[in-house]
Amino acid sequence: MVSSLLLCVVALITILVTIWIRKWRNPKFANGTLPPGSMGLPLIGETLELLFPSHSLDLHPFIKKRIQKYGPVFKTNFAGRPVVITTDSEINHHLFLQEGRSVEMWYLDTFAKLFNMDGESKPTGFGAVHRYVRSIVLNHFGTESLKNKLLPEIYTFVDLTLQKWTNQDSISVKESVASMVFDCTAKQMIGYDSTKSNEKLSEKFTSILQGLMSFPINIPGTAFHRVLQESKKITNMIREKINEKQKIPNKTDQDLLDQAVREMRTEAFVTEDFVVHFIFGALFASFESISSTITLAFKLLSDHPRVVEELRAEHEAILSKRDKSEEGSSSLSWDEYKSMPFTLQVINETLRLANVSPGLLRRAMKDIQVNGYTIPAGWTIMVATSAQQLNPKTYDDPMAFNPWRWKDLDSSVISKNFMPFGGGMRQCAGADFTRAFMTIFFHVLVTKYSWVKVKGGNKIGRTPFLDFGDGINIKVLNKE
Repeated sequence: MVSSLLLCVVALITILVTIWIRKWRNPKFANGTLPPGSMGLPLIGETLELLFPSHSLDLHPFIKKRIQKYGPVFKTNFAGRPVVITTDSEINHHLFLQEGRSVEMWYLDTFAKLFNMDGESKPTGFGAVHRYVRSIVLNHFGTESLKNKLLPEIYTFVDLTLQKWTNQDSISVKESVASMVFDCTAKQMIGYDSTKSNEKLSEKFTSILQGLMSFPINIPGTAFHRVLQESKKITNMIREKINEKQKIPNKTDQDLLDQAVREMRTEAFVTEDFVVHFIFGALFASFESISSTITLAFKLLSDHPRVVEELRAEHEAILSKRDKSEEGSSSLSWDEYKSMPFTLQVINETLRLANVSPGLLRRAMKDIQVNGYTIPAGWTIMVATSAQQLNPKTYDDPMAFNPWRWKDLDSSVISKNFMPFGGGMRQCAGADFTRAFMTIFFHVLVTKYSWVKVKGGNKIGRTPFLDFGDGINIKVLNKE
């Protein structure tokens, strides 16, 4: 009797679990047809496949295989959250134009908990808040600031850094470049001076990045717990900076945080928490995107000496055109910076291949119709810009490093198929700063220094973020 009852209970549980799994894998939607795809395993979805590392700069296999199987738009599930991934340039362009109407900025749980620190996926909104964020970033890192202040400061910072590298037998490019980029941007944002700090904040951001694509389980010993602990230390440091600046009344704005602290007195939404998380996110974004792209550039340039030759020729030509009164100048003028077409081609080609992240996340605010399918309200959308930038229909031989291709690409094609800084009204306000930093770095590197690769650079892939495997080590030399 007991054994029969037990068998009945087991059978009932098996039936219920089977029904649950079937519903998970085949979600129903009454208002239209969902895109094709798989929801993966219950609760974890297809997250493990997304995190599985590849060993190529090519599009991550998770996305590439599903494009081949389902087409340019497909559904999946990451850590229990339904997601639609779109690799279609026209659809992606349209979605970016719908910011604030049918889509909004969104984060998966790991990112939300990290950048908001409250576990809620609340995107930075539109309206006054969005305008404020763009305004303050552009004020300190936009075109006018680059013209009037930043170009010579970046030049000096880069030159001093490269000179220090010549004193070492070899440097690990990713770690060294990340430290340089962080120290430079942190000085402009919060007045951070790495020479006077007991801790290397760039190392904490590196640790955070390594654990970012982990399940959001905050239990001691997990990667995500370590991420939160490190991020808490950084946000506490930013709070201390805010408190220090608040104690100095009528302080002249010398960095971005000075302005934010001053405006905490006049703008209702500019609270201490808002400023802390905004600064944290801005530091993280600039630190990872610029350092990864420059690191990849070292790999690509080392493998393509002809590109280095033309790059050096362009920059040496700029120096040779200077008047005698300008000879010995320790920086670039704005006109010189804007007269480097081949350098811009090298930067664009590196950004295209880098694809630092697989895509940009949005959330459907209402049901959205695309290609005969419906993206339900509340679902996450990944705009897979990486697929657009490696599309063989747009870029001939897309895996080849070919800066010269940019001479012949039509501007309308570029606008919809090259989005390293996002698109629409949410395009990164730091785009000009990123290009300027890379340009100045290349200028100083090829006119005053040379380098040889010592080891590494053979295991570059995606996790799905750009990953350098065994790293890249180089020896930097003063130019003879």
